[in-house]
Amino acid sequence: MERTEIQETGEYDLEGLFIRLNHAIDSIGAKRVVLDTIESLFSGLNNTAILRSEIRRLFQWLRQKGVTTIITGERGETTLTRQGLEEYVSDCVILLDFRVIEQIATRRLRIVKYRGSTHGTNEYPFLIDENGVSVLPITSLKLTHTTSAEIISTGLPALDKLFNGGGYYRGTCTLVTGATGTAKTILAAYFAQGSCRRKEKVLYFSFEESPDQLIRNMASVGLNLKPYVKSKLLLIHSSRPSLHGLEMHLLTLHKYILEFKPHTVIIDPISSLITIGSRGEVRAMLSRLMDMLKMHQISAFFTSLTHEQPINYNLLPEEAISSLVDTWVRLRNEENKKDRTRSLYIEKSRGMGHSSEIRDFIVTDEGIKIMKASILAKQGENGTEKAQTLSGNGSNYKS
Repeated sequence: MERTEIQETGEYDLEGLFIRLNHAIDSIGAKRVVLDTIESLFSGLNNTAILRSEIRRLFQWLRQKGVTTIITGERGETTLTRQGLEEYVSDCVILLDFRVIEQIATRRLRIVKYRGSTHGTNEYPFLIDENGVSVLPITSLKLTHTTSAEIISTGLPALDKLFNGGGYYRGTCTLVTGATGTAKTILAAYFAQGSCRRKEKVLYFSFEESPDQLIRNMASVGLNLKPYVKSKLLLIHSSRPSLHGLEMHLLTLHKYILEFKPHTVIIDPISSLITIGSRGEVRAMLSRLMDMLKMHQISAFFTSLTHEQPINYNLLPEEAISSLVDTWVRLRNEENKKDRTRSLYIEKSRGMGHSSEIRDFIVTDEGIKIMKASILAKQGENGTEKAQTLSGNGSNYKS
């Protein structure tokens, strides 16, 4: 009601509202009641003492009625609610926030209190779209996800041989880093192709190439991804990193995982996320992402662009998450006179023995060809040269 239509006399109470609510609840046997918003009941009254008393009486009456009640309210200047009392008499208080940081908007949710229950106290991003509201927790409370001893191929047989198990463990996270032109995307495409050949769904997030461009470029090195896209084993999602904030990208990925139910997720490259967040924010987002993927037993593959002389160490994505991933493969570009040589080596692979060799490789029309073990020239004490090759298990063989 408008304030001009009200003539205040005597004491104000909500007895009339109680009668109407009681009749409505009993008429349909309601179990839930929604009051949106509570400020509408008191917009024209100025007696704060009466308002607080009636709000408390309303909450107690709803509780005695045995109905679950959702009440919305506006924030006050220094309090969570306009009257400053609702959050104290409620059993659960959820705070919604909408903020814009560097022209990127994100909705966030925080559980301020929840009587009689353990709950997360962090802020959780949430998304409103055509499917309703999606809320993604920051991370699981405990590291209780299960692990698998099954080995899956990297998609490249020559690379499989560098791992004692013959590939990656299923459900683990793999990071491939290297400078521009070191074939990071090609290795990601090999992994995607290997998963599709096992009839496993692959979700490919590309931040630099459109789906058609990616398919065309991979076809030039002998990787035909088009049949897998047509058979819906491979879903390529391309977008600019600046389209959303970090949390919104995480929510989008979570939404695709629930809908597409992939066995493998590829993000190429994660270094693009640096443009919309700091090193700490990217690390927090990727740690939540990896936690979510491991809970679903999804194999993850990340690529990251590195620089020979990074401008700012704080913006190195590989340093931010290298301790979180299970396998780390490094790619390098080396200039030798007038030639450029690509090479790779395995930095780490948790729970599995691996080669410590630095292997040269070339990219041809038929894909990646990894060279045999490198020859190390060693000057002996008598001045003669002795050459030896290093095998995958670390043994030495004279040649």
